Amino acid sequence: MIPRPPRYSEPTIAEASAWADTLVRRRLLHAAVLVPTGQWLVQGRPDGPVRVLPGPADVVALAATIQHHTRTGRPEIR
Repeated sequence: MIPRPPRYSEPTIAEASAWADTLVRRRLLHAAVLVPTGQWLVQGRPDGPVRVLPGPADVVALAATIQHHTRTGRPEIR
């Protein structure tokens, strides 16, 4: 696998929203909701705890972690 170059800009809310929507549609997360404060509420399972992510970069990082675990066959950390 070819390593990706480092990011030079912070992820936007639009990018984080797209990743959150994709993770929920593919049932890799139960819910991901942007709240007016700019934080994200994320729930891995319907009966699981709700995590608070501070911003878009954290949503994108979570998506990368889930994607990595999915591709390597390791159990997901939600």
